[in-house]
Amino acid sequence: MTTSRRRFLQAAGAMAPAILGATDKAGTKAPVLGSGKHTYEAIHDWGELPADIKYGNTHGVVQDAQGHIYVHHTVNAASESADSMVVFDPKGKFVKSWGKEFKGGAHGLHIQKEGSTEYLYLCDTKRAVVVKATLNGEEVFSIGYPEQSDAYKPGPDGKRIKYSPTNLAIAPNGDFYVGDGYGSSYINQYNQKGEFIRTFGGKGKEAGKVDCPHGIALDPRGKTPTLMVADRANNRIQRFSLDGQHIEFIAGTAQPCHFHYFKNGDMVVPDLGARVTVMDKNNQVIEQLGDDSASEYRKTRSMSRDHFTPGKFVCPHGACFDHDGNIFVVEWVEVGRVTKLRRV
Repeated sequence: MTTSRRRFLQAAGAMAPAILGATDKAGTKAPVLGSGKHTYEAIHDWGELPADIKYGNTHGVVQDAQGHIYVHHTVNAASESADSMVVFDPKGKFVKSWGKEFKGGAHGLHIQKEGSTEYLYLCDTKRAVVVKATLNGEEVFSIGYPEQSDAYKPGPDGKRIKYSPTNLAIAPNGDFYVGDGYGSSYINQYNQKGEFIRTFGGKGKEAGKVDCPHGIALDPRGKTPTLMVADRANNRIQRFSLDGQHIEFIAGTAQPCHFHYFKNGDMVVPDLGARVTVMDKNNQVIEQLGDDSASEYRKTRSMSRDHFTPGKFVCPHGACFDHDGNIFVVEWVEVGRVTKLRRV
């Protein structure tokens, strides 16, 4: 690419790799999704990834107070670097990377401001741990197998039941809730010191039971905070009180993975079934963005990047609003993909 061409693309308001990854048939414009106030330009392959880092499955994405974007991925086997966390500035310029210990297990990612300091909470499905870390990756504490819970007591054969945490949520008082999405479908509650409080959920279809509580988030929008749970294998969202009592089911998604909220009350739900759902403050569907659910997306997710259709999602796994209402989406695809949905 010539210098003049690069300057032209940057002047257009997007980084070169992003534009090249999301052009229309004429090769000039990124696809536009949604309608009305929820119209977005889909900038695929956003961010200038260093040559020595190759994404594995991109699983989590958050933004800090300074506008930096954090992407957690499992690391591709062909990657020279084993760093699982990649950090970009708001324009997509690479800032730093870290997290070799999460290679192969990088999954849930949550950012939380505590006093004047922000921390990251990370779920590692491979090592079966939850880690609290600084924004530079320095570990504050980690929590492993929930041995204090009666639900996890060994069976008659002495074997532990499976535990593999996928995401977590943090309540206003500092309690945090860990979804054992890839283990035994329980939700485990701890206080801010990491001391066990209770277990609820468990595998099932009835109210209060879940099957793969893959995502979990504090819903701050009502008078009383509640927990939103992505009950993925049951193809539904389920809402709980902070003491683990079922409140309601919420329709509108097929394979919900996680949640994030914007200041106006909108909620974004990455749906593994090839679409991103935006809901209003009353949990009514506003838009199904990039919907390709009628395709063979589970085959596509293992293919090379040139098989991905611009403007369509393959397997959205994580999503977050940025401070301006744009949406970042990361996908469960073998080569990883970060898409910025720029609000227009």
